[in-house]
Amino acid sequence: MPLFGDIGTVFLMGLVGVVFTLPVVLVPRLLAPRRPNPIKNAPFECGQVPVGAGKMHYMMQYYAYLLIFIVFDVLSMFLYAWAAAYKPLALGLTSSWLVTLFVGMLIIPMGFALVLAGRRELW
Repeated sequence: MPLFGDIGTVFLMGLVGVVFTLPVVLVPRLLAPRRPNPIKNAPFECGQVPVGAGKMHYMMQYYAYLLIFIVFDVLSMFLYAWAAAYKPLALGLTSSWLVTLFVGMLIIPMGFALVLAGRRELW
């Protein structure tokens, strides 16, 4: 039996993650040479000297499709978890109503994204 139960195992794994991550971050900071010069600090794009302004207009033509993907991704993730844990007697009718409410709440932004996808010419 673990010392602090199941939550102790979670904290122990977090501690192991921090202990193994810190040397990877700190050792290069301590040992890496620091000799900055203008050539190293200059921005470049694929080996070429950049030309023009650094900021540009962001194309929004795929924004609606991004929204649809995000909503569908979240929906499928939670529906898969619910279906994997679903046992008719254990979760009962309450879980079915909650999942129906959840799907209904995600249908609203999905519909909004579909409306935006049809109005691409405004962007």
